[in-house]
Amino acid sequence: MSETAVLDPKPLRRGWTTGACATAATRAALHALWGAGFPDTVRITLPKGERPQFALSYTAQGDGWAEAGIVKDAGDDPDVTHGAEIRARVAVSTGGVTFKAGAGIGIVTKAGLPIGVGEPAINPVPRDMMRAQVADMAARLGHAPDVEITISIPNGEAIAKKTWNPRLGIKGGLSVLGTTGIVRPFSCAAWIASIHRGVDVARAEGLAHVAGCTGATSERVVQAHYGLSDGAMLDMGDFAGGMLKYLAKHPVDHVTIGGGIGKLAKLAQGEMDLHSKRSQVDMQFWSTAMSDPDVAGANTALEIYETKGASFAALVAHKALDAVNARFGGLGMRFDIVVIDRAGQIIGTAQ
Repeated sequence: MSETAVLDPKPLRRGWTTGACATAATRAALHALWGAGFPDTVRITLPKGERPQFALSYTAQGDGWAEAGIVKDAGDDPDVTHGAEIRARVAVSTGGVTFKAGAGIGIVTKAGLPIGVGEPAINPVPRDMMRAQVADMAARLGHAPDVEITISIPNGEAIAKKTWNPRLGIKGGLSVLGTTGIVRPFSCAAWIASIHRGVDVARAEGLAHVAGCTGATSERVVQAHYGLSDGAMLDMGDFAGGMLKYLAKHPVDHVTIGGGIGKLAKLAQGEMDLHSKRSQVDMQFWSTAMSDPDVAGANTALEIYETKGASFAALVAHKALDAVNARFGGLGMRFDIVVIDRAGQIIGTAQ
């Protein structure tokens, strides 16, 4: 194998989240509901400005409603919802934009999730994306932006059994997810290789401070908080261990780890792979750490934070720092932890 092949593996193909597909299906259905007919393809704008185009796989229309479907393409990611058809049915509502769960969409039954109990498991960013489509199409076609949106996924209830939804108390189907609209291909080797390259570049540029974050929001917050350059931001994702092991051999002076409270709660437990398929928040661990038996019955780390507040976020930050120092301290690097909430606010730090 040539050196070029090792250093420049074929890039993995990205895909689209269920939220992006539901948004595109909503736009297509609005075309038909408001008299413009179904388009062959539909284009939407994602939160970061990208404008992918989607082909329709299903259309239907009746008195006062229209429905469109799009088959999810998850790219090269082994996503259980790859190939599922995401459908959106739109109908005129009595006021504003409302959301309903159709067949194959779960209902939230436990606290601690970003959507309230009793609500369809359609996450906040996809809801915002669909609301934006309603507003745009209403203005274009001269209608009031009052629409009921029903999302469904044929066979979604069966697919959901392969996810963590049942454990999280999301009953009856899948969730509509996504904060960027993009599915980044999950490949341990390829992702960790990109982290290594990021460290190499940062060191080559003489950067003394780098940061690894679990996602786009935490990356934005940490970068702004410290005034770091783009080159200092390592694409850590769930691979905290992969990043830290490489830094142990190729050190820099200062390393920040940032992320949401759920991911960093797992880091605080000593987990170095933060992906939901390979590590979970241990409620008994946190019950013991907080000397609070009530915590053992919590559903998610977010629920603990919502009930216990800033003291939990601070504890997560300090225990995460302890876990990192226990494994990687003594190598001349200084570590710190930044915990953020879903709104992008810093809620806990340790250094």
